[in-house]
Amino acid sequence: MTRPVHPALLLPIVLLHGCGSAPSAKPAAPAKAEAVAHEADLLKLTLTNQAQQRLGIRLVRIGDGSAARMRETSGEVVVPPSGAGGVPTGSTSNIAQIGASQAIADGEVARTQALVRLARIALGRADALVREEAGSVRARDEAAAGLATARAAADAAQAQRRLLGPSVGAMSNQATLWVRVPVFGTDIGGVDRDRAATVRPLGDPVASPRSARAVQAPPSANAAAGTVDLYFALDNRDRAYRVGQRVAVALPVGGAQAGLSVPTAAIVRDIYGGEWVYRRTAPNTYVRQRIEVASVAGDHALLSRGLERGAEVVTDGAAELFGTEFGTPH
Repeated sequence: MTRPVHPALLLPIVLLHGCGSAPSAKPAAPAKAEAVAHEADLLKLTLTNQAQQRLGIRLVRIGDGSAARMRETSGEVVVPPSGAGGVPTGSTSNIAQIGASQAIADGEVARTQALVRLARIALGRADALVREEAGSVRARDEAAAGLATARAAADAAQAQRRLLGPSVGAMSNQATLWVRVPVFGTDIGGVDRDRAATVRPLGDPVASPRSARAVQAPPSANAAAGTVDLYFALDNRDRAYRVGQRVAVALPVGGAQAGLSVPTAAIVRDIYGGEWVYRRTAPNTYVRQRIEVASVAGDHALLSRGLERGAEVVTDGAAELFGTEFGTPH
């Protein structure tokens, strides 16, 4: 038989239990990871037949293609020299110093041309005196030597002026500009100089690339960076490019690469430069899908990833779908 416990003995136990501290709270995690939807599943566009006709939607099926191998880099638009031996004028050139040197050289050209005119007049007079038997042959020979000396000085002055390039005021009006492209010394041998490079403005991925042919220029390099400069002539009769402008350059490196080809009209780009196409996943249903362009040749782009053979993508109307997805009115 169990004996009952006296209430006085239970009191210390109750007091001890009541004085115990509460368990400490669990510390907050320093980072929290949550699963999000895949970017391709963020939004699906389902259009009626009337909406597709209004937007002018046209589809193309992805197939195989090939393009010449190109290497993407950057370059700078510079002013070509006026003659052989000149140095191109770029953003690193001191324009004020060039302008002052050009003014001095122009004055020297004008001075030597005046000396040539005076020497020609003196020779004409000396020759006339000899024909009238009123002057000496020696005086005529000295006048001829003076004319030759004046012509040599004029030629030297004009050559020095050509080395300074076009006048500072006319630099932005050149019909042909050069693009200076620094290439690492280890890669210079892989560039195919017999083929043209393509140039487009930086920050404008939708701009049409422009062909630029390789030209011979004075050798220049950057020893600190280990690069050698290549120069390409760019047609600028429409004044689309300015001196000192940075441009994107695709250099031909020889050979060809194969892959999936998509029309450039199907590619849309976001504000971060991401490349996308709208793929038809079901009747009247389109999904924006990320791609990666390996190279562009004409109106077709070669893809390195993002699609599979046989996929249907929107060509005409891709920009309209992009505006529809983000609420841009058309």
